[in-house]
Amino acid sequence: MDLTTIWFLAIAVLWTGYFVLEGFDFGVGMLLPVVGRDDTDRRVMINAIGPVWDGNEVWLITAIGATFAAFPAWYGSMLSGFYLPLLAVLLALITRGVAFEYRGKVDDPRWRRRWDVAIVVGSTVPALVWGLLFANLVHGLPMDAGHVVRAGLGDLLHPYALLGALTTATVFLLHGAVFLALKTDGPVRVLARAVALRTALVAVPALVGFLGWTLAQRPTGWTLPVGVVAVLALVAGTGLTARGREGRGFAATALAIVATTVVLFGSMFPVLVPSTTDPAFSLTVAGAASGGYTLQVMSWIALVMLPLVIGYQAWSYWVFRRRVTRAHIAPAH
Repeated sequence: MDLTTIWFLAIAVLWTGYFVLEGFDFGVGMLLPVVGRDDTDRRVMINAIGPVWDGNEVWLITAIGATFAAFPAWYGSMLSGFYLPLLAVLLALITRGVAFEYRGKVDDPRWRRRWDVAIVVGSTVPALVWGLLFANLVHGLPMDAGHVVRAGLGDLLHPYALLGALTTATVFLLHGAVFLALKTDGPVRVLARAVALRTALVAVPALVGFLGWTLAQRPTGWTLPVGVVAVLALVAGTGLTARGREGRGFAATALAIVATTVVLFGSMFPVLVPSTTDPAFSLTVAGAASGGYTLQVMSWIALVMLPLVIGYQAWSYWVFRRRVTRAHIAPAH
């Protein structure tokens, strides 16, 4: 296995970690007005992800940085084709981060409601857009010989891409509900379980349809069983959460996201972006990669830094592992 393939796998791992960890963050944010009956419940929900949400975004920063360094042509093609959607994601993440910090700065219900809306919007937009963008990468884009994508926003909104957006949003919603059931206690935990069951009625069929469509477009022999694992894990996670086994339920929904991401990246190898203009213009892993020296330097940096980052994040999750309840919430001031 050469360095080009290794770095493709490394980027796939980074995106997988981002979707698993930031996925429940997005789910909690989208559920804020649904599970949070009052301001105290909403503060319980925010405190459940408060110590980890910003650390989870490091995976996105690392994935994008690694793509820029290891596959600059891939990075350039995605940026040229997805400029507006990626701008929407960036603005949503900024708004969401500001909302987390400013929500409690003023003791005014209207002030908090406005920031709650910002949290919901800032969580929903990325959850939808990531599914939309990765579906387009699998489906293919109008790309010329210079690997410049000539696609307008309307070209990205075809049925398969919209199904991808629905799938990521609902799966993240379910993942977030299971996380709340695991990380909180009291009314939030009870409502999160109920929401997880209702969300599964949409998330499971959406995942089945999306993975089936993906396998039909980019068939590879080994991705079919992985797709089956994704669907079964999502069903199992819902059932385990309903029976009060939230830890196993969260592991199962995380496995479903991992398996789904594996199917997506497996479908994109070795053709990263198929060209709908002319198949000869398609961007491959080998054609998009940086030189060997660049990949070698990146490999040594990753060997040193990645274990430190993973170790620190694992430690932070261990420190803040206890459930959050209404009793832990101090009066608003």
